[in-house]
Amino acid sequence: MREPWTLAEGQHPQSFEKQSGKTDKTRFLLYLPPGYDKVAGKTWPLIVFLHGSGERGDDIEKVKLHGPPKIVETQRDFPFIVVSPQAPANTNWDSTSLKVLLDEVIARLPVDVDRIYLTGLSRGGHGTWNMAADHPERFAAIAPVCGASDVKRACNLKNIPIWAFHGDKDTVVSLKDGADMVDAVKACGGDVKFTVYPGVGHDSWTQTYENPALYEWFLQHKRQTSASRKPFPA
Repeated sequence: MREPWTLAEGQHPQSFEKQSGKTDKTRFLLYLPPGYDKVAGKTWPLIVFLHGSGERGDDIEKVKLHGPPKIVETQRDFPFIVVSPQAPANTNWDSTSLKVLLDEVIARLPVDVDRIYLTGLSRGGHGTWNMAADHPERFAAIAPVCGASDVKRACNLKNIPIWAFHGDKDTVVSLKDGADMVDAVKACGGDVKFTVYPGVGHDSWTQTYENPALYEWFLQHKRQTSASRKPFPA
């Protein structure tokens, strides 16, 4: 039996337990925009947000510290459904678990499956690169913030519009690591914007997520159809 969710406008903590024979519960914040269920057949774009290392654990309120889950606490007319999972303490983001959660969200809510966007900061920036490389067919666009990944997998991302962000004074995740990933995707023919903030350290997320241009950019992109999508390498 599915665990009940609070399907009310605004942002509320939720949990989801996978039916895998063992306890594997994912805690997350779910934001639903005003009127999300008022028009029959209407679907909404979805943002999946992956937090950084400091927000891991079992205090779901920490997830509101940065990014879209912070924005929607005050901007109640945010025009997206937002799902912000919380990673357990001392873990990395796991693409398999995230895919299961994404599938459950799509099954329960009026999500436009051609307008699903993925973003995250720091460890969540790594998770954004990795999740998109593992499941490139799922996303219309991604926005990794101060993250990096394995450049050998960059060609998996060549058909996804990407806007990456980094501070040039970042001493936690080096600008070079982020730039190498951007360059590797471009070398495969990918569509990548790269914003580097001069004089900014690791916190390149505050100004990124407070900029309305990011959300406008998301909405400019829809997932490619299977007919138009180029084949991905094995």
